[in-house]
Amino acid sequence: MILVTGGTGTLGQLVVPRLRRAGQPVRVLSRQPNERDGFVQGDLATGEGVEAAVKGAETIVHLAGSSKGDGVKAANLVQAAVRAGTTRHLVYISVVGADRVPVHSGVDRAMFGYYAAKHEAERAIAESGVPWTTLRATQFHDLMLLTARQMAKLPVIPAPSGFQAQPVDADEVAARLAELALGPPAGLVDDLAGPRVYPLADLIRGYLRARGKHRAIVPVRVPGKAARAMREGANLAADRAVGRRTWEEFLAART
Repeated sequence: MILVTGGTGTLGQLVVPRLRRAGQPVRVLSRQPNERDGFVQGDLATGEGVEAAVKGAETIVHLAGSSKGDGVKAANLVQAAVRAGTTRHLVYISVVGADRVPVHSGVDRAMFGYYAAKHEAERAIAESGVPWTTLRATQFHDLMLLTARQMAKLPVIPAPSGFQAQPVDADEVAARLAELALGPPAGLVDDLAGPRVYPLADLIRGYLRARGKHRAIVPVRVPGKAARAMREGANLAADRAVGRRTWEEFLAART
């Protein structure tokens, strides 16, 4: 049996059907009560209900994540898995740059705490004693779309100067995660990144054009070590541009 955390999120809703189509029994951990078959309630942040959720799970696909607290959630999950004693493979989705974006100051943590949280979770899993696989992917198109929508509400859009992004399609990441979950533990596997690298301002311009909007975009220099790492491309994997769907294709499908 496979347990999927974050099974109702953007990625989880794509991974769970793939695993079920492969003939695997899947249990989904959800924070909210859910009466649908195959769902169990539990809270990774507190650990409540997690031990019951992992019971009998030979494989765990850990997709639940947020901008903070991922290290605690991963620690609670692996502790429960170790106590259950049935888990033979834990698959985790992380982010490209988790180990390269330094997050130390308060300013850095406010803007880039996501990377630190993912790296903490990676370490908790790798040190758990449970055989594991971690896939790092670049940011999903869906997240870039959400960011562009929010920024487009402003009369003038501040865009961090020098920042680039390499968005990848969530369904392509889901396909890779399902493949990894059905295979043996592989440790840290090759990154998965989108087909093109874009200046962040160009991504926003592409969104504005697709929506017929017009906004001024003003470059803003962000201070700090994490921002410098971003300007140097710590969040990119140009040598792993294996994704196929471009930002423009994604936007066209959402119009």
